[in-house]
Amino acid sequence: MTISRRKALSMIGGGVILAAAGTGVHITRKPTKALAPWAAAGQYNEVRKRALSYAILAPNPHNRQPWMVDLATPDQVKLYVDTSRLLPHTDPFSRQITIGQGCFLEVMRMAAAQDGYDVQFDLFPEGSDTEKLDSRPVAIAHFQKSDTVQPDPLFAHIMQRRTQKEPFEMDRPVSDSDLRGLISASQSGTRRWADNSDQSVEHYRKLSEEAMMVEIDTPHTYRESVDLFRIGRAEVNTNPDGIDFSGPLFETLNMFGLFSRKAALDKESVTYTGGIDAVLSNTRTAMAHIWITTKGNTREDQITAGRDWVRLNLQTTALGMGLQPLSQALQEYPEMADHYAQIHKELAEDGETVQMFGRLGYCAPVPESPRWPLEAKIIDA
Repeated sequence: MTISRRKALSMIGGGVILAAAGTGVHITRKPTKALAPWAAAGQYNEVRKRALSYAILAPNPHNRQPWMVDLATPDQVKLYVDTSRLLPHTDPFSRQITIGQGCFLEVMRMAAAQDGYDVQFDLFPEGSDTEKLDSRPVAIAHFQKSDTVQPDPLFAHIMQRRTQKEPFEMDRPVSDSDLRGLISASQSGTRRWADNSDQSVEHYRKLSEEAMMVEIDTPHTYRESVDLFRIGRAEVNTNPDGIDFSGPLFETLNMFGLFSRKAALDKESVTYTGGIDAVLSNTRTAMAHIWITTKGNTREDQITAGRDWVRLNLQTTALGMGLQPLSQALQEYPEMADHYAQIHKELAEDGETVQMFGRLGYCAPVPESPRWPLEAKIIDA
């Protein structure tokens, strides 16, 4: 579950903040340490580290940042998945985690091209398991200086790219021409499609809401998200992964005992009911939906889907548009089986796998997501 930072729990938050201000309580703000990797991007002298400093900003499920890199061999980056950062309940086969690895690799490739380096990937060089990810490498990236490599125009949008977790503006439609442009830009063998028709938008708003509620109403999947809540600047700076609840509102609510992981698990609490209202305000304001499919569902297909998804995210950024994945109906645990079957029946062609599904629209810019520093992700330099 992804919580909107907009006005979640605002029915009590505003009053508590005013009360805190009246008593002289100091309300902390940005988790500066956890946001430092954004400022550090591009500030490394070595080409691989410079490319990686952008790659760690890539989107990934629940912001788990499950990547580790080995730089022991010159001109290579060996990428591994950090198996301690998987999502066994909502992503039991680690399909979404693998897609996040693909996002990482594509951003790294784009960043290297800025320096005139061509990067070729040897995916899963020691093999892979479709049931689980393990300690074998995800990819070996080979860096080679090239006079012919061209900078990727989407690189210019990496620092502004966000996953929009806010309600979209209901009076700003997504144009047919923009959708056509996004669809036609699909790469690497994936298929993109999108729909902004009133009937389709309403249908998939409803399906997304139903799938979201299945995840929330299933104890082990909801608990997986709640366990990843990072509440307040201190928690976020200490653990800059997971679901970020920093800023004056959440920190103050936590200070007064009104927002906590325990409260979020209590179905009678305002935290719980307010949180549901916040996440559903996102699904209910989708102005169009877009999805990516692959012909198969191999680990290589999942990597390809991730590479195309981050490009889509950068393309929407270039258009001033917001994109948020709504992955709940694509999750592969038993309680979600009916919604998984429905979305594949409706959106997949000829046995395809729907790898990513998201909502499109417009809203005010949102801040960066916290990140671990690059140094925390290097196994051997």
